[in-house]
Amino acid sequence: MLNNYLLSIIIFLPLIAALVVAFIPGKFKGAFKYIALGIASLQVLIAIVLLSGYDASYAGVNHLNEFQFLENVPWFDIHLSSFGHISADYIVGVDGLNMSMVLLSVVVMLIGTIASWNIKTREKGYFSLLLLLNGAILGCFLSLDFLLFYLFFEFMLLPMYFLIGLWGGVRREYASIKFFLYTLFGSIFILIAMIALNLSVVDPAATAVEAGLVQEGQVVSNEIVEQVQQSLAAGQLSRENLVHTFNMVYMTDPANYIPGSIMDYKVMKVILGQEGRLLMFLLLFIGFAIKIPVVPLHTWLPDAHVEAPTPISVILAGVLLKIGGYGLMRTAFMIIPDGVGYYGWMMGLLGVISIIYGALNALGSKDLKKMIAYSSVSHMGFVLLGLASGTTEGVSGAVYQMVSHGVISAALFLIVGVIYERGHDRIIQNYSGLINKMPRYTIFTVIFFFASLGLPGFSGFIAEIFVLLGSFNSSVVNGFLPKWMTIIAALGLIFSAAYYLWTIQRMFFGKFFTKIEVSNDELTDLNTREYVMLVPLVILALLMGVFPSFLLDMINNSIAVFTDVIGQYGDIIQQN
Repeated sequence: MLNNYLLSIIIFLPLIAALVVAFIPGKFKGAFKYIALGIASLQVLIAIVLLSGYDASYAGVNHLNEFQFLENVPWFDIHLSSFGHISADYIVGVDGLNMSMVLLSVVVMLIGTIASWNIKTREKGYFSLLLLLNGAILGCFLSLDFLLFYLFFEFMLLPMYFLIGLWGGVRREYASIKFFLYTLFGSIFILIAMIALNLSVVDPAATAVEAGLVQEGQVVSNEIVEQVQQSLAAGQLSRENLVHTFNMVYMTDPANYIPGSIMDYKVMKVILGQEGRLLMFLLLFIGFAIKIPVVPLHTWLPDAHVEAPTPISVILAGVLLKIGGYGLMRTAFMIIPDGVGYYGWMMGLLGVISIIYGALNALGSKDLKKMIAYSSVSHMGFVLLGLASGTTEGVSGAVYQMVSHGVISAALFLIVGVIYERGHDRIIQNYSGLINKMPRYTIFTVIFFFASLGLPGFSGFIAEIFVLLGSFNSSVVNGFLPKWMTIIAALGLIFSAAYYLWTIQRMFFGKFFTKIEVSNDELTDLNTREYVMLVPLVILALLMGVFPSFLLDMINNSIAVFTDVIGQYGDIIQQN
Protein backbone atom coordinates (compact mmCIF):
# COMPACT_ATOMS: atom_id res chain seq x y z
CA MET A 1 0.00 0.00 0.00
CA LEU A 2 2.80 2.41 0.89
CA ASN A 3 4.38 1.77 -2.52
CA ASN A 4 1.52 3.80 -4.02
CA TYR A 5 2.59 6.86 -2.04
CA LEU A 6 6.38 6.60 -1.95
CA LEU A 7 6.85 9.86 -3.86
CA SER A 8 4.60 11.81 -1.51
CA ILE A 9 6.35 10.27 1.47
CA ILE A 10 9.82 11.23 0.21
CA ILE A 11 8.61 14.81 -0.41
CA PHE A 12 6.55 15.49 2.69
CA LEU A 13 8.53 13.50 5.25
CA PRO A 14 11.15 16.28 5.66
CA LEU A 15 8.44 18.98 5.61
CA ILE A 16 6.60 17.29 8.49
CA ALA A 17 9.90 16.75 10.30
CA ALA A 18 10.66 20.47 9.95
CA LEU A 19 7.46 21.27 11.85
CA VAL A 20 8.33 18.70 14.50
CA VAL A 21 11.78 20.25 14.97
CA ALA A 22 10.25 23.73 15.17
CA PHE A 23 8.03 22.70 18.09
CA ILE A 24 10.62 20.72 20.07
CA PRO A 25 11.79 22.74 23.10
CA GLY A 26 15.20 24.35 22.68
CA LYS A 27 16.66 22.41 25.61
CA PHE A 28 16.59 19.28 23.42
CA LYS A 29 18.76 20.91 20.76
CA GLY A 30 20.93 17.81 20.47
CA ALA A 31 17.98 15.98 18.91
CA PHE A 32 17.61 18.32 15.94
CA LYS A 33 20.53 17.03 13.93
CA TYR A 34 19.62 13.41 14.63
CA ILE A 35 16.08 13.98 13.36
CA ALA A 36 17.45 15.59 10.19
CA LEU A 37 19.95 12.75 9.75
CA GLY A 38 17.24 10.12 10.31
CA ILE A 39 14.96 11.72 7.72
CA ALA A 40 17.76 12.02 5.15
CA SER A 41 18.76 8.39 5.73
CA LEU A 42 15.14 7.25 5.38
CA GLN A 43 14.90 9.15 2.08
CA VAL A 44 17.92 7.26 0.78
CA LEU A 45 16.21 3.98 1.66
CA ILE A 46 13.01 5.07 -0.09
CA ALA A 47 15.05 6.07 -3.15
CA ILE A 48 16.62 2.60 -3.18
CA VAL A 49 13.12 1.08 -3.14
CA LEU A 50 12.14 3.38 -6.02
CA LEU A 51 15.23 2.34 -7.95
CA SER A 52 14.56 -1.36 -7.35
CA GLY A 53 11.07 -0.99 -8.79
CA TYR A 54 12.03 1.34 -11.63
CA ASP A 55 11.57 -0.02 -15.15
CA ALA A 56 13.77 1.83 -17.66
CA SER A 57 11.75 0.50 -20.60
CA TYR A 58 9.02 3.04 -19.83
CA ALA A 59 10.01 6.39 -21.28
CA GLY A 60 7.51 8.69 -19.58
CA VAL A 61 8.35 12.18 -20.88
CA ASN A 62 5.19 12.94 -22.93
CA HIS A 63 2.96 10.00 -21.98
CA LEU A 64 1.37 10.20 -18.55
CA ASN A 65 0.64 6.47 -18.42
CA GLU A 66 4.36 5.68 -18.79
CA PHE A 67 5.41 7.54 -15.65
CA GLN A 68 6.17 5.25 -12.74
CA PHE A 69 5.00 5.48 -9.12
CA LEU A 70 2.49 7.99 -10.48
CA GLU A 71 0.20 9.81 -8.06
CA ASN A 72 -2.53 11.87 -9.71
CA VAL A 73 -5.07 13.52 -7.41
CA PRO A 74 -7.37 16.46 -8.28
CA TRP A 75 -6.27 19.57 -6.41
CA PHE A 76 -8.73 22.32 -7.32
CA ASP A 77 -11.12 23.26 -10.12
CA ILE A 78 -12.45 26.80 -10.53
CA HIS A 79 -15.34 27.56 -12.91
CA LEU A 80 -14.92 31.00 -14.45
CA SER A 81 -18.21 31.32 -16.34
CA SER A 82 -17.69 31.81 -20.09
CA PHE A 83 -13.92 31.40 -19.76
CA GLY A 84 -14.27 27.77 -18.75
CA HIS A 85 -12.51 25.96 -15.90
CA ILE A 86 -9.03 26.32 -14.42
CA SER A 87 -7.86 23.11 -12.79
CA ALA A 88 -4.70 21.93 -11.09
CA ASP A 89 -3.78 18.47 -9.94
CA TYR A 90 -1.32 17.00 -7.50
CA ILE A 91 0.69 14.93 -9.98
CA VAL A 92 4.06 13.39 -9.16
CA GLY A 93 5.89 10.66 -11.01
CA VAL A 94 9.30 9.48 -12.19
CA ASP A 95 10.82 8.83 -15.59
CA GLY A 96 14.30 8.88 -17.07
CA LEU A 97 14.52 12.66 -16.83
CA ASN A 98 14.07 12.91 -13.07
CA MET A 99 14.90 9.51 -11.55
CA SER A 100 18.62 10.28 -11.56
CA MET A 101 17.91 13.72 -10.06
CA VAL A 102 15.98 12.13 -7.18
CA LEU A 103 18.86 9.73 -6.46
CA LEU A 104 21.36 12.60 -6.59
CA SER A 105 19.21 14.74 -4.29
CA VAL A 106 18.84 12.20 -1.49
CA VAL A 107 22.57 11.41 -1.51
CA VAL A 108 23.65 15.06 -1.48
CA MET A 109 21.08 15.96 1.19
CA LEU A 110 22.38 13.15 3.40
CA ILE A 111 25.96 14.36 2.91
CA GLY A 112 24.86 17.93 3.57
CA THR A 113 23.15 16.89 6.80
CA ILE A 114 26.29 15.13 8.02
CA ALA A 115 28.33 18.20 7.06
CA SER A 116 25.99 20.27 9.25
CA TRP A 117 27.06 18.36 12.35
CA ASN A 118 29.27 21.23 13.56
CA ILE A 119 26.53 23.87 13.44
CA LYS A 120 26.42 25.25 16.98
CA THR A 121 24.25 28.36 16.73
CA ARG A 122 20.46 28.45 16.40
CA GLU A 123 20.35 24.72 15.68
CA LYS A 124 16.54 24.53 15.74
CA GLY A 125 16.17 27.15 13.03
CA TYR A 126 19.00 25.73 10.94
CA PHE A 127 17.77 22.13 10.82
CA SER A 128 14.13 23.20 10.34
CA LEU A 129 15.15 25.22 7.30
CA LEU A 130 17.39 22.42 6.02
CA LEU A 131 14.46 19.99 6.17
CA LEU A 132 12.17 22.46 4.40
CA LEU A 133 14.76 22.88 1.67
CA ASN A 134 15.04 19.10 1.39
CA GLY A 135 11.33 18.63 0.74
CA ALA A 136 11.10 21.55 -1.69
CA ILE A 137 13.97 20.23 -3.81
CA LEU A 138 12.40 16.79 -4.20
CA GLY A 139 9.02 18.39 -4.84
CA CYS A 140 10.53 20.28 -7.78
CA PHE A 141 12.07 17.19 -9.32
CA LEU A 142 8.95 15.04 -8.95
CA SER A 143 6.15 17.48 -9.85
CA LEU A 144 4.40 17.01 -13.20
CA ASP A 145 1.91 19.83 -12.66
CA PHE A 146 3.44 23.21 -13.55
CA LEU A 147 1.71 25.07 -10.69
CA LEU A 148 2.88 22.47 -8.17
CA PHE A 149 6.41 22.65 -9.61
CA TYR A 150 6.34 26.45 -9.39
CA LEU A 151 5.21 26.42 -5.75
CA PHE A 152 8.06 24.12 -4.75
CA PHE A 153 10.47 26.17 -6.89
CA GLU A 154 9.48 29.37 -5.08
CA PHE A 155 9.38 27.65 -1.70
CA MET A 156 13.10 26.82 -2.02
CA LEU A 157 13.91 30.53 -1.95
CA LEU A 158 13.05 31.15 1.69
CA PRO A 159 15.07 28.43 3.43
CA MET A 160 18.09 29.05 1.20
CA TYR A 161 17.86 32.82 1.80
CA PHE A 162 17.90 32.37 5.58
CA LEU A 163 20.49 29.58 5.59
CA ILE A 164 22.94 31.86 3.78
CA GLY A 165 21.85 35.08 5.49
CA LEU A 166 22.00 33.78 9.08
CA TRP A 167 24.75 31.16 9.02
CA GLY A 168 26.98 32.53 6.26
CA GLY A 169 30.20 34.53 6.21
CA VAL A 170 31.00 38.21 6.67
CA ARG A 171 29.04 39.39 3.60
CA ARG A 172 26.19 36.93 4.09
CA GLU A 173 23.41 39.55 3.97
CA TYR A 174 24.58 40.84 0.59
CA ALA A 175 24.99 37.33 -0.82
CA SER A 176 21.60 36.10 0.40
CA ILE A 177 19.74 39.17 -0.90
CA LYS A 178 21.49 38.87 -4.27
CA PHE A 179 20.59 35.19 -4.49
CA PHE A 180 16.97 35.94 -3.56
CA LEU A 181 16.54 38.80 -6.03
CA TYR A 182 18.14 36.97 -8.96
CA THR A 183 16.02 33.85 -8.43
CA LEU A 184 12.85 35.86 -7.84
CA PHE A 185 13.54 37.82 -11.03
CA GLY A 186 13.78 34.57 -12.97
CA SER A 187 10.66 33.22 -11.28
CA ILE A 188 8.59 36.11 -12.65
CA PHE A 189 9.50 35.10 -16.20
CA ILE A 190 8.60 31.48 -15.46
CA LEU A 191 5.28 32.62 -13.95
CA ILE A 192 4.35 34.62 -17.06
CA ALA A 193 5.07 31.63 -19.31
CA MET A 194 3.14 29.31 -16.97
CA ILE A 195 0.05 31.55 -17.12
CA ALA A 196 0.27 31.76 -20.93
CA LEU A 197 0.44 27.96 -21.12
CA ASN A 198 -2.51 27.49 -18.78
CA LEU A 199 -4.61 29.87 -20.89
CA SER A 200 -3.70 27.90 -24.02
CA VAL A 201 -3.86 24.22 -22.98
CA VAL A 202 -6.83 22.05 -22.05
CA ASP A 203 -7.09 18.80 -20.16
CA PRO A 204 -8.78 16.56 -22.77
CA ALA A 205 -10.03 14.04 -20.21
CA ALA A 206 -11.60 16.64 -17.92
CA THR A 207 -12.99 18.55 -20.92
CA ALA A 208 -14.64 15.34 -22.13
CA VAL A 209 -16.49 15.13 -18.81
CA GLU A 210 -17.56 18.79 -18.95
CA ALA A 211 -18.72 18.38 -22.56
CA GLY A 212 -20.85 15.40 -21.55
CA LEU A 213 -18.96 12.86 -23.66
CA VAL A 214 -18.43 10.65 -20.60
CA GLN A 215 -19.85 10.58 -17.12
CA GLU A 216 -17.79 11.82 -14.19
CA GLY A 217 -15.88 8.95 -12.63
CA GLN A 218 -15.76 6.91 -15.82
CA VAL A 219 -12.47 6.05 -17.50
CA VAL A 220 -11.78 8.33 -20.45
CA SER A 221 -10.55 6.21 -23.35
CA ASN A 222 -7.95 7.24 -25.91
CA GLU A 223 -10.70 7.42 -28.53
CA ILE A 224 -12.62 9.97 -26.45
CA VAL A 225 -9.44 12.01 -25.93
CA GLU A 226 -8.84 12.05 -29.69
CA GLN A 227 -12.46 13.09 -30.26
CA VAL A 228 -12.04 16.01 -27.84
CA GLN A 229 -8.82 17.07 -29.55
CA GLN A 230 -10.46 16.95 -33.00
CA SER A 231 -13.44 18.95 -31.75
CA LEU A 232 -11.07 21.45 -30.14
CA ALA A 233 -9.15 21.92 -33.38
CA ALA A 234 -12.42 22.41 -35.30
CA GLY A 235 -13.70 24.96 -32.78
CA GLN A 236 -16.71 22.78 -31.92
CA LEU A 237 -16.31 22.91 -28.13
CA SER A 238 -17.96 25.59 -26.03
CA ARG A 239 -15.48 27.73 -24.09
CA GLU A 240 -17.53 27.08 -20.94
CA ASN A 241 -16.65 23.37 -21.20
CA LEU A 242 -12.91 23.86 -21.67
CA VAL A 243 -10.81 22.80 -18.67
CA HIS A 244 -7.52 24.72 -18.66
CA THR A 245 -4.72 22.71 -17.09
CA PHE A 246 -1.25 23.07 -15.57
CA ASN A 247 -0.40 19.45 -16.44
CA MET A 248 3.08 19.59 -18.02
CA VAL A 249 2.59 16.29 -19.84
CA TYR A 250 -0.59 17.53 -21.53
CA MET A 251 1.34 20.67 -22.49
CA THR A 252 3.72 18.57 -24.59
CA ASP A 253 0.91 17.55 -26.99
CA PRO A 254 0.12 20.22 -29.63
CA ALA A 255 -3.36 18.71 -30.04
CA ASN A 256 -4.31 20.05 -26.59
CA TYR A 257 -3.77 23.70 -27.56
CA ILE A 258 -6.75 26.01 -28.06
CA PRO A 259 -6.87 27.43 -31.61
CA GLY A 260 -6.01 31.12 -31.63
CA SER A 261 -4.49 31.06 -28.15
CA ILE A 262 -1.15 32.62 -27.22
CA MET A 263 0.64 29.28 -27.56
CA ASP A 264 -1.19 27.98 -30.62
CA TYR A 265 1.37 26.49 -32.99
CA LYS A 266 -0.77 26.88 -36.13
CA VAL A 267 -1.53 30.59 -35.91
CA MET A 268 1.49 32.25 -34.32
CA LYS A 269 0.46 35.30 -32.29
CA VAL A 270 2.96 38.15 -32.21
CA ILE A 271 3.75 39.72 -28.83
CA LEU A 272 6.28 42.53 -28.52
CA GLY A 273 7.51 41.80 -32.02
CA GLN A 274 8.09 38.12 -31.25
CA GLU A 275 5.98 35.05 -31.89
CA GLY A 276 4.14 34.15 -28.69
CA ARG A 277 5.47 30.61 -28.38
CA LEU A 278 9.06 31.67 -28.95
CA LEU A 279 8.71 34.54 -26.49
CA MET A 280 7.45 32.13 -23.82
CA PHE A 281 10.37 29.79 -24.58
CA LEU A 282 12.75 32.71 -24.09
CA LEU A 283 11.12 33.65 -20.77
CA LEU A 284 11.42 30.07 -19.51
CA PHE A 285 15.01 29.92 -20.67
CA ILE A 286 15.96 33.12 -18.82
CA GLY A 287 14.18 31.95 -15.66
CA PHE A 288 16.02 28.63 -15.53
CA ALA A 289 19.31 29.99 -16.95
CA ILE A 290 19.65 32.07 -13.79
CA LYS A 291 19.44 28.90 -11.74
CA ILE A 292 21.94 26.89 -13.85
CA PRO A 293 23.62 29.60 -13.88
CA VAL A 294 24.49 30.83 -17.37
CA VAL A 295 26.81 33.76 -18.08
CA PRO A 296 25.90 36.68 -17.80
CA LEU A 297 23.21 35.68 -15.28
CA HIS A 298 25.71 33.94 -13.01
CA THR A 299 27.03 36.68 -10.72
CA TRP A 300 24.94 35.62 -7.73
CA LEU A 301 26.62 32.19 -7.57
CA PRO A 302 30.23 33.07 -6.55
CA ASP A 303 28.95 35.40 -3.82
CA ALA A 304 26.45 32.83 -2.54
CA HIS A 305 29.07 30.07 -2.47
CA VAL A 306 31.77 32.16 -0.80
CA GLU A 307 29.46 33.36 1.97
CA ALA A 308 27.37 30.22 2.48
CA PRO A 309 28.35 27.72 5.18
CA THR A 310 29.96 24.55 3.82
CA PRO A 311 26.84 22.29 4.01
CA ILE A 312 24.78 24.84 2.10
CA SER A 313 27.45 25.21 -0.56
CA VAL A 314 27.39 21.42 -0.91
CA ILE A 315 23.61 21.42 -1.47
CA LEU A 316 23.65 24.53 -3.66
CA ALA A 317 26.26 23.13 -6.06
CA GLY A 318 25.24 19.49 -5.76
CA VAL A 319 21.49 19.84 -6.26
CA LEU A 320 20.04 23.34 -6.63
CA LEU A 321 21.88 24.20 -9.84
CA LYS A 322 20.48 21.02 -11.39
CA ILE A 323 16.94 22.28 -10.95
CA GLY A 324 17.79 24.89 -13.58
CA GLY A 325 18.87 22.27 -16.12
CA TYR A 326 16.03 19.89 -15.27
CA GLY A 327 13.41 22.64 -15.32
CA LEU A 328 14.63 23.76 -18.74
CA MET A 329 14.27 20.19 -20.06
CA ARG A 330 10.87 19.47 -18.53
CA THR A 331 9.25 22.79 -19.46
CA ALA A 332 10.83 24.84 -22.26
CA PHE A 333 12.34 22.00 -24.29
CA MET A 334 9.46 19.55 -23.99
CA ILE A 335 6.55 22.01 -24.16
CA ILE A 336 7.93 24.41 -26.79
CA PRO A 337 10.29 22.21 -28.85
CA ASP A 338 10.27 24.64 -31.79
CA GLY A 339 12.09 27.09 -29.53
CA VAL A 340 15.07 24.73 -29.36
CA GLY A 341 15.67 25.02 -33.08
CA TYR A 342 15.08 28.77 -33.05
CA TYR A 343 17.23 29.57 -30.01
CA GLY A 344 19.56 26.56 -30.10
CA TRP A 345 22.45 28.54 -31.60
CA MET A 346 22.10 31.24 -28.95
CA MET A 347 21.94 28.70 -26.11
CA GLY A 348 24.95 26.82 -27.46
CA LEU A 349 26.93 30.06 -27.66
CA LEU A 350 26.00 30.99 -24.08
CA GLY A 351 27.05 27.49 -23.01
CA VAL A 352 30.46 27.93 -24.66
CA ILE A 353 30.87 31.40 -23.11
CA SER A 354 30.01 29.97 -19.69
CA ILE A 355 32.56 27.18 -20.13
CA ILE A 356 35.42 29.51 -21.08
CA TYR A 357 34.49 32.49 -18.89
CA GLY A 358 33.97 30.33 -15.80
CA ALA A 359 37.26 28.51 -16.37
CA LEU A 360 39.24 31.73 -16.84
CA ASN A 361 37.75 33.22 -13.68
CA ALA A 362 38.58 30.04 -11.78
CA LEU A 363 42.13 30.29 -13.09
CA GLY A 364 42.42 33.82 -11.73
CA SER A 365 40.75 33.19 -8.35
CA LYS A 366 42.79 33.49 -5.17
CA ASP A 367 40.04 32.13 -2.92
CA LEU A 368 39.78 28.32 -3.13
CA LYS A 369 36.02 28.38 -2.65
CA LYS A 370 35.52 31.03 -5.32
CA MET A 371 37.68 28.99 -7.70
CA ILE A 372 35.40 25.98 -7.27
CA ALA A 373 32.31 28.22 -7.61
CA TYR A 374 33.54 29.48 -10.99
CA SER A 375 34.43 25.93 -12.00
CA SER A 376 30.73 25.13 -11.43
CA VAL A 377 29.77 27.88 -13.86
CA SER A 378 32.15 26.33 -16.39
CA HIS A 379 31.00 22.75 -15.91
CA MET A 380 27.30 23.66 -15.98
CA GLY A 381 28.05 25.35 -19.31
CA PHE A 382 28.56 21.84 -20.68
CA VAL A 383 25.00 21.02 -19.56
CA LEU A 384 23.59 23.90 -21.60
CA LEU A 385 25.77 23.04 -24.60
CA GLY A 386 24.59 19.41 -24.53
CA LEU A 387 20.92 20.41 -24.25
CA ALA A 388 21.24 23.00 -27.02
CA SER A 389 22.65 20.36 -29.38
CA GLY A 390 19.28 18.57 -29.43
CA THR A 391 21.08 15.27 -30.14
CA THR A 392 20.71 12.04 -28.18
CA GLU A 393 24.42 12.03 -27.27
CA GLY A 394 24.41 15.68 -26.24
CA VAL A 395 21.28 15.49 -24.08
CA SER A 396 22.46 12.22 -22.49
CA GLY A 397 25.78 13.92 -21.73
CA ALA A 398 23.96 16.91 -20.22
CA VAL A 399 21.99 14.69 -17.82
CA TYR A 400 25.14 12.70 -17.03
CA GLN A 401 27.01 15.95 -16.39
CA MET A 402 24.34 17.14 -13.97
CA VAL A 403 24.65 13.96 -11.91
CA SER A 404 28.44 13.86 -12.18
CA HIS A 405 28.85 17.51 -11.27
CA GLY A 406 26.43 17.07 -8.37
CA VAL A 407 28.64 14.37 -6.87
CA ILE A 408 32.02 15.98 -7.60
CA SER A 409 31.12 19.57 -6.70
CA ALA A 410 29.61 18.42 -3.40
CA ALA A 411 32.93 16.74 -2.60
CA LEU A 412 34.95 19.80 -3.68
CA PHE A 413 33.07 22.10 -1.32
CA LEU A 414 33.53 19.58 1.47
CA ILE A 415 37.28 19.71 0.70
CA VAL A 416 37.21 23.49 1.08
CA GLY A 417 35.26 23.17 4.33
CA VAL A 418 37.91 20.86 5.80
CA ILE A 419 40.77 23.32 5.34
CA TYR A 420 38.64 26.30 6.35
CA GLU A 421 37.55 24.66 9.61
CA ARG A 422 41.21 24.09 10.51
CA GLY A 423 42.95 27.16 9.11
CA HIS A 424 40.05 29.66 8.98
CA ASP A 425 41.42 30.81 5.64
CA ARG A 426 40.67 29.88 2.02
CA ILE A 427 43.33 31.92 0.20
CA ILE A 428 45.32 29.53 -1.99
CA GLN A 429 48.67 31.32 -1.68
CA ASN A 430 48.50 31.19 2.12
CA TYR A 431 49.14 27.44 2.09
CA SER A 432 52.00 25.32 0.83
CA GLY A 433 53.22 21.77 1.36
CA LEU A 434 49.98 20.55 2.97
CA ILE A 435 50.84 17.01 1.90
CA ASN A 436 53.40 16.98 4.71
CA LYS A 437 50.79 17.66 7.40
CA MET A 438 47.59 16.31 5.82
CA PRO A 439 48.51 13.45 3.44
CA ARG A 440 45.09 11.75 3.39
CA TYR A 441 43.36 15.08 2.85
CA THR A 442 45.75 15.71 -0.05
CA ILE A 443 44.88 12.36 -1.63
CA PHE A 444 41.15 13.10 -1.58
CA THR A 445 41.71 16.61 -2.91
CA VAL A 446 43.81 15.33 -5.82
CA ILE A 447 41.21 12.64 -6.61
CA PHE A 448 38.35 15.10 -6.82
CA PHE A 449 40.38 17.71 -8.70
CA PHE A 450 41.22 15.11 -11.33
CA ALA A 451 37.62 13.90 -11.38
CA SER A 452 36.41 17.46 -11.96
CA LEU A 453 38.85 18.17 -14.80
CA GLY A 454 37.56 15.10 -16.64
CA LEU A 455 40.28 12.50 -16.14
CA PRO A 456 39.36 9.14 -17.81
CA GLY A 457 38.01 6.70 -15.25
CA PHE A 458 35.86 9.33 -13.54
CA SER A 459 32.27 10.38 -14.22
CA GLY A 460 33.24 13.83 -15.54
CA PHE A 461 35.07 12.28 -18.48
CA ILE A 462 32.02 10.32 -19.65
CA ALA A 463 29.73 13.35 -19.31
CA GLU A 464 31.96 15.78 -21.17
CA ILE A 465 32.79 13.32 -23.96
CA PHE A 466 29.09 12.76 -24.64
CA VAL A 467 28.38 16.50 -24.62
CA LEU A 468 31.23 17.21 -27.04
CA LEU A 469 30.18 14.33 -29.31
CA GLY A 470 26.59 15.53 -29.34
CA SER A 471 27.41 19.16 -29.99
CA PHE A 472 29.86 18.21 -32.76
CA ASN A 473 27.24 16.00 -34.46
CA SER A 474 24.52 18.62 -34.10
CA SER A 475 25.52 20.36 -37.33
CA VAL A 476 24.82 17.11 -39.21
CA VAL A 477 21.82 15.80 -37.23
CA ASN A 478 19.71 18.95 -36.93
CA GLY A 479 21.87 21.96 -37.78
CA PHE A 480 21.38 23.60 -34.37
CA LEU A 481 25.08 24.15 -33.54
CA PRO A 482 28.16 24.75 -35.71
CA LYS A 483 31.23 22.59 -35.14
CA TRP A 484 33.42 25.50 -34.06
CA MET A 485 31.43 25.76 -30.82
CA THR A 486 32.56 22.27 -29.85
CA ILE A 487 36.18 23.09 -30.64
CA ILE A 488 36.12 26.20 -28.44
CA ALA A 489 34.25 24.37 -25.66
CA ALA A 490 36.99 21.72 -25.62
CA LEU A 491 39.44 24.45 -24.58
CA GLY A 492 37.56 24.56 -21.28
CA LEU A 493 39.04 21.14 -20.48
CA ILE A 494 42.55 22.57 -20.87
CA PHE A 495 41.75 25.54 -18.64
CA SER A 496 40.25 23.18 -16.04
CA ALA A 497 43.46 21.18 -15.96
CA ALA A 498 45.43 24.42 -15.62
CA TYR A 499 43.65 25.82 -12.55
CA TYR A 500 43.37 22.48 -10.77
CA LEU A 501 46.97 21.42 -11.35
CA TRP A 502 48.26 24.87 -10.43
CA THR A 503 46.28 24.80 -7.19
CA ILE A 504 47.64 21.35 -6.32
CA GLN A 505 51.19 22.53 -6.99
CA ARG A 506 50.82 25.70 -4.89
CA MET A 507 48.90 24.32 -1.91
CA PHE A 508 50.13 20.77 -1.46
CA PHE A 509 53.64 20.40 -2.82
CA GLY A 510 56.92 21.94 -1.67
CA LYS A 511 57.95 22.98 1.82
CA PHE A 512 55.19 23.21 4.42
CA PHE A 513 54.03 26.78 4.98
CA THR A 514 50.95 28.63 6.23
CA LYS A 515 50.69 32.39 6.28
CA ILE A 516 48.23 32.33 9.16
CA GLU A 517 49.06 31.11 12.66
CA VAL A 518 47.84 27.52 12.92
CA SER A 519 49.09 25.04 15.50
CA ASN A 520 49.85 21.41 14.70
CA ASP A 521 46.89 20.42 16.86
CA GLU A 522 44.56 22.43 14.63
CA LEU A 523 45.92 21.41 11.23
CA THR A 524 44.98 17.75 11.55
CA ASP A 525 44.18 15.24 8.86
CA LEU A 526 40.70 13.94 8.01
CA ASN A 527 38.51 12.67 10.83
CA THR A 528 35.94 9.87 10.79
CA ARG A 529 32.98 12.12 9.96
CA GLU A 530 34.83 13.54 6.97
CA TYR A 531 35.71 10.06 5.73
CA VAL A 532 32.04 9.11 5.98
CA MET A 533 31.17 12.03 3.69
CA LEU A 534 34.02 11.80 1.17
CA VAL A 535 34.47 8.05 0.64
CA PRO A 536 30.95 7.44 -0.80
CA LEU A 537 31.43 10.35 -3.19
CA VAL A 538 34.76 8.91 -4.40
CA ILE A 539 33.07 5.56 -4.98
CA LEU A 540 30.20 7.16 -6.92
CA ALA A 541 32.53 9.24 -9.11
CA LEU A 542 34.56 6.12 -9.92
CA LEU A 543 31.60 3.80 -10.50
CA MET A 544 29.97 6.30 -12.84
CA GLY A 545 33.25 6.67 -14.69
CA VAL A 546 33.96 2.95 -15.04
CA PHE A 547 30.37 1.66 -15.41
CA PRO A 548 28.44 4.43 -17.19
CA SER A 549 25.79 1.99 -18.38
CA PHE A 550 24.09 2.09 -14.96
CA LEU A 551 22.97 5.69 -15.43
CA LEU A 552 22.76 5.60 -19.23
CA ASP A 553 20.43 2.58 -19.17
CA MET A 554 18.22 4.48 -16.73
CA ILE A 555 17.83 7.50 -18.99
CA ASN A 556 18.26 6.15 -22.54
CA ASN A 557 14.60 5.54 -23.47
CA SER A 558 13.47 8.85 -22.01
CA ILE A 559 16.24 10.77 -23.77
CA ALA A 560 15.37 9.07 -27.07
CA VAL A 561 11.75 10.21 -26.76
CA PHE A 562 12.91 13.64 -25.59
CA THR A 563 15.06 14.22 -28.67
CA ASP A 564 12.38 12.75 -30.95
CA VAL A 565 9.87 15.26 -29.59
CA ILE A 566 12.27 18.12 -30.28
CA GLY A 567 12.76 16.92 -33.84
CA GLN A 568 9.23 15.72 -34.60
CA TYR A 569 7.13 18.52 -33.15
CA GLY A 570 9.77 21.08 -33.99
CA ASP A 571 9.46 20.14 -37.67
CA ILE A 572 5.64 20.03 -37.55
CA ILE A 573 5.38 23.43 -35.91
CA GLN A 574 7.94 25.03 -38.21
CA GLN A 575 6.05 23.68 -41.26
CA ASN A 576 2.86 25.29 -40.00
